Amino acid sequence: MKFDRGGLATMQLDMLSTERPNPLTRDLDVMSVSDLLTVMNQQDAIVADAVAAVLPAIEAAVDSIVTARAQGGRLIYLGAGTSGRLGVLDAVECPPTFGTDPGEVIGIIAGGPGAFLNAVEGAEDDPRAAGADLDAISLNATDVVVGLAASGRTPYVIGGLDHARALGAATVAVSCNRNAAMSSHAGVAIEVETGPEILTGSTRLKAGTAQKMVCNMLSTASMVRSGKAFHNLMVDLRPTNAKLVDRANRIVAAATGVDTEIASETIENADGHVKAAVVMLLAECDFAEATELLDRASGSVREAIVGAGKSREEA
Repeated sequence: MKFDRGGLATMQLDMLSTERPNPLTRDLDVMSVSDLLTVMNQQDAIVADAVAAVLPAIEAAVDSIVTARAQGGRLIYLGAGTSGRLGVLDAVECPPTFGTDPGEVIGIIAGGPGAFLNAVEGAEDDPRAAGADLDAISLNATDVVVGLAASGRTPYVIGGLDHARALGAATVAVSCNRNAAMSSHAGVAIEVETGPEILTGSTRLKAGTAQKMVCNMLSTASMVRSGKAFHNLMVDLRPTNAKLVDRANRIVAAATGVDTEIASETIENADGHVKAAVVMLLAECDFAEATELLDRASGSVREAIVGAGKSREEA
C-alpha cells in the first residue's frame, strides 16, 4: 500500500488485475487484425459472466436506489475519466427513456462537465474535489451516490463516497478489481473481476464494458421497480422527436390493443403523457381521472388499472 497526495491509502497499481499484462496478447502488436479481433471478442465474452457473479451486490444497490427514490432521493453517479463518462452517459439517458426530470439521475465527472470531452489531468487525484462537487448539487441523506472506478482506488471517488456517507447518503462502489480500496468506503460494494485488458491498463475496454452493464442494471431495474414500465414497455418515455413519437404510438397500441391511430389520438388527449394514455384506454377514463389513478398508485400503470376496478388479469 501507499498514500497518494490526498492522504488516501491505495494499492500499488501494478497489484491490480486490471493493470497487469494479458498473457494472451503479449504479441498484440504483430497480430493479424483477424487474430486481434478474435481474442478481443473472446475477452469481451468474459464480462457478462463476471457481472453475473456479483448480481446479489447489484440487487442490494438497486434496493437502495428504489428506497431513495421513494423518499424523493436522487441517483448520483460519481467517477473520473472513462468511469465518470459512463455515469454521465447513463444519467442523461434516463429522462428520454423513463420520463425523469434531469435532476433525478445525475452524473458527476472529475474535472467538471468539460472533462467528458477533454481529459482534465490530475482531477481524479483530488479526494476533496468530489465533496465540493457533491455539495454543489446539495447532496443530502435521501440520495444514493454510486462511485465508479475501474481500479477501485481513485482518490476523487473515494473522497466522494466518504463525503456522502458523512452526510448520511447511501453509497455504492463499482470497481473491476477484487478487494478494491474503495469497497470499504461504501455501503454496497460491487466488484466485477474483469482481469487484464488486451491492451495493458486500457480500462475503457473490458472494465468499461462491465461498468456500463452495471449502470444499465442499476438504472433500468430501479426505474422498473419505481413504476416506469408496464409489462416490458417504456410507458414513461418522452416523445420528443419523430422516432420517439412513433415509438410512443406503438407502445400504447401494444399495451392496450388499439391501433396506432387511436393510440396517437389518446396520447394527444393525454398532453403527450404515454403512461396516462395507457391508463385512459385500459381503465376507460379521461386524462384527469388517469392522472389521479396514477398518483394514487405511485405511478404504477398496473396498480392504477386495478384501482379503477379492473381485475389484475385485465391489467
